[in-house]
Amino acid sequence: MSIKRMSIALLSALVLLAACSRPKPAEEAAPQPVEPSYTQEAVSYSLDTTTMNGYVAYNQTDSTKRPGIIVVPEWWGVSDHVKTSANELAKLGYVALVADVYGNGKTADNPTDAGALATPFYQNPVLAKARIDAAIAKLKTYSQVDTTRIGAIGYCFGGGVLLNTARLGDADLKAVVSFHGTLMGGVPAKKETLTAKILVCHGNADPLVKPAEVEAFKKEMDGIGATYTFKAYDSAQHAFTNPAATELGKKFNLPISYNAKADSASWIEMKTFLADALK
Repeated sequence: MSIKRMSIALLSALVLLAACSRPKPAEEAAPQPVEPSYTQEAVSYSLDTTTMNGYVAYNQTDSTKRPGIIVVPEWWGVSDHVKTSANELAKLGYVALVADVYGNGKTADNPTDAGALATPFYQNPVLAKARIDAAIAKLKTYSQVDTTRIGAIGYCFGGGVLLNTARLGDADLKAVVSFHGTLMGGVPAKKETLTAKILVCHGNADPLVKPAEVEAFKKEMDGIGATYTFKAYDSAQHAFTNPAATELGKKFNLPISYNAKADSASWIEMKTFLADALK
């Protein structure tokens, strides 16, 4: 073999060896999911001359449109309890806004003041609906909200307010959930106006919402062919979702108490209901 041919053969062998020994390119790493980052903050909105001071929670890293949920507090006003609910709804993929029904951020720390704040809205459901509609209007300003999929949840006073709002007819509300709320609010239900789907989560041991009221509510809903689900929890008293209820009950001699089992079960019912009603 000539020197020239030997050189070519040696060069080819070296190239082949280098190719075989070259490290394989690292496999492309799979994209990592973006960790959610939540906005949880006070929010203000207004109706006529009244300023409402509520609270909003949502996943700000997700730009997709999603349902919006109004959260209506107990008669104590905007509290840690409803803010926690809004935060949990945000984790479920909703934009949640806590409504300040009383206006100006008013809250109560005793039953006398709470009753004084709540009474005008018990007596005038139209006024309460106007405050709910103002909260819905604010909720719709968030770009993440699918304005065709709006629901609401309410506790005690808030549950009763929402049931009356649904009775009065609110085209924006597709789904309403009442936790240990009052059931009969003086607003007659009509088939042509009550279009929202309803879930009622009730405590069977609630002395403030008596069995006769439960039966009257069911009869009313059945009478107009409303789409509703009624869930009752044994041994659960009024305010069973609020961890502070037992202490408040003892402090003010009220028949209210927290029930962890009913709280968990009703939240699961709510999740299933909202996912179906707002899909």
